[in-house]
Amino acid sequence: MLVIPAIDLKNGQCVRLQQGDFNRVTVYSDCPEEVALKWQSAGAERIHIVDLDGSLAGSPRNLPAITRIVSTVSVPVQVGGGIRSMETVENFFAAGVAKVILGTAALKQKQFVIDACKQFPGRIILGIDAKGGYAAVEGWTENSGTLALDVARWFQPYHPDAVVYTDIQRDGMQGGVNLQSTRELAETVGIPVIASGGVSGIQDLVNLKEIEPYGVTGVIVGKALYSGAMSLEDAIRVAKK
Repeated sequence: MLVIPAIDLKNGQCVRLQQGDFNRVTVYSDCPEEVALKWQSAGAERIHIVDLDGSLAGSPRNLPAITRIVSTVSVPVQVGGGIRSMETVENFFAAGVAKVILGTAALKQKQFVIDACKQFPGRIILGIDAKGGYAAVEGWTENSGTLALDVARWFQPYHPDAVVYTDIQRDGMQGGVNLQSTRELAETVGIPVIASGGVSGIQDLVNLKEIEPYGVTGVIVGKALYSGAMSLEDAIRVAKK
């Protein structure tokens, strides 16, 4: 199981939100590329970046910071937030991004996501952010009224590389991963699932390892790393067992 440290960008800074609330922001660094290099040095095999401003605006807002991160580290970088056009996808790939995450577009621009999966096989990740089992869009500010499972089912025939599944109510709260929903998604859709939201410590990784056989191939870790609740080295060691 892959442990993927998260870097959330707002106004060019590395930040964390609590429960997706843009009014509950903690700034961790003014130099996100240094944070990315730190995670790489600790053993990260991939970096997860979210353009928070872009997710609200509907187009990238932190491209300079993302470009600096990509040019600083040698491990693959996956990026999400405000990617709503093929031109944006192509621009990110041209900048050296390995995989892009399509979230809001999965609900509002289904054909675009299908086309992207076809044009860039193995490089498109679905981002499904859920609250109470329902997918949320527009930077977590809008409930779609569509079940997260149904969103994943739509794209199953087009073979996205993975689904990043985030439980919004747990994100940034270190309250534990929603194991039941994560396992259900992996079992139901047959697409590799990357768990996200609520990782509080090593025990969460031990718990996730138990559902790895169902198709949970990775976990994104944010707040627990930044708060010092666990080290990336320890997390990777547990995940590799």
